[in-house]
Amino acid sequence: MSAVEIAAAVRAGERSARDVVEEHLAVIEAREPEIHAFNYVLADEARAAADAVDATVGRGDDPGLLAGVPVALKDNMCTRGIPTTCSSKILEGWRPPYSATVVDRVVAAGGVPIGKTNLDEFAMGSSTENSAFGPTRNPRRPDRVPGGSSGGSAAAVAAGFAAADLGSDTGGSIRQPAALSGVVGIKPTYGLVSRYGLIAFASSLDQIGPLTESVDDAALVLEVIAGHDPLDSTSISEPARGVRDAAGAGVDGLRVGIVEELADAEGVQPDVAAAVEQAALALEKEGATVERVSVPSAAYGLSAYYLIAPAEASSNLARYDGVRYGLRVDGPDAATMNARTRDAGFGREVKRRIMLGTYALSAGYYDAYYGQAQRVRTLIIRDFARAYERFDALLGPTSPTTAFELGAKTADPLSMYLSDVCTVPTSLAGHPAASVPFGADADGLPIGVQVLAPALGEPVMFRVARMIEEAAP
Repeated sequence: MSAVEIAAAVRAGERSARDVVEEHLAVIEAREPEIHAFNYVLADEARAAADAVDATVGRGDDPGLLAGVPVALKDNMCTRGIPTTCSSKILEGWRPPYSATVVDRVVAAGGVPIGKTNLDEFAMGSSTENSAFGPTRNPRRPDRVPGGSSGGSAAAVAAGFAAADLGSDTGGSIRQPAALSGVVGIKPTYGLVSRYGLIAFASSLDQIGPLTESVDDAALVLEVIAGHDPLDSTSISEPARGVRDAAGAGVDGLRVGIVEELADAEGVQPDVAAAVEQAALALEKEGATVERVSVPSAAYGLSAYYLIAPAEASSNLARYDGVRYGLRVDGPDAATMNARTRDAGFGREVKRRIMLGTYALSAGYYDAYYGQAQRVRTLIIRDFARAYERFDALLGPTSPTTAFELGAKTADPLSMYLSDVCTVPTSLAGHPAASVPFGADADGLPIGVQVLAPALGEPVMFRVARMIEEAAP
């Protein structure tokens, strides 16, 4: 059952939340050893939460929009009293004293947290192979990666472990694994969803969003978690606009542009390019006007992102010093203890990005690297603004390729970074984007088509996404 169907059945008293949870726990027990989507399965906690939902229904009260829906949580979102690791050794033993705002909103809406999902350490990666707890496998093809960094999240939904998941997207970490795993992934407008309680990677880019089996499920979850939060200084102050009703409005009269710099990006697989064209034809058939459009500076998005994001990460990750929480490796003095702790606690990819970011921010190089990358970011924002003067939404691939084999790119960081070439431009602009499954390649591996919209353009984005979903082969 979909998240929409589960919630409707539980609210109506036709199904018990406890039965729904037990069904999902049984699926987890059967396949989790093979897939490794979770760092922690919250079986007892999920049963208790489900019983609370059933008690609410029994009293004649409405438990909320997500009544009884099993929701997995990426393990970089704080959960009070439950380990939150970011898939890193450096947070060993840490149990947050508070929960992220999005977690509280899911619970308040009757959702049932069922587990904390695996990720690339501190959300740095595109394959979920950088986790301190081992890689996650793609449920569609276990010899392939599920994408990253929200690979455990995408795998949990694709395998039927959870009806929905909350992931985080910095440069594509919801959309790319959604594409590779064959599920729907939504990156909302920056500031639409609270980041309070999300452990920071790159603060000007990080955003929380849903991964689900369908566009309607994603719309339901987004309506629950979106909205102003006074605990997040970057939270948009105006109320979130509804997207569930908009999703079914069709695309007749909409103007949609295929972004040339994404469709023709380096390494885009022919099957993936063909899927974008087929999705465009499907939109035209339903009354949309589709043309190609250039967003010139998007071609430099990857270069700018891999300076800005590591620079912010090098600052954010300075707090892990072995003093206040998490791992501590003793030494004869504080400096040695700090160095030993960080050396033992961080994995290779995290160390690589800290070094890149520290170099980009260092005296004598700041203007040449970080400053220049921020100027490119401004150009990207301007180019997208010009494109949205002509078009209501934009289209492109989500990932240049389908799911690659485990270990295929771990020795070549640049090759791994190129997995993000289609997703980082809109992240730098702070705009929303969705990945929608659209058929498969010649090997039967899922393909994702990406729908982009201007800031706070989620209603239009969901209209296009829903129509693409309906037209998918």
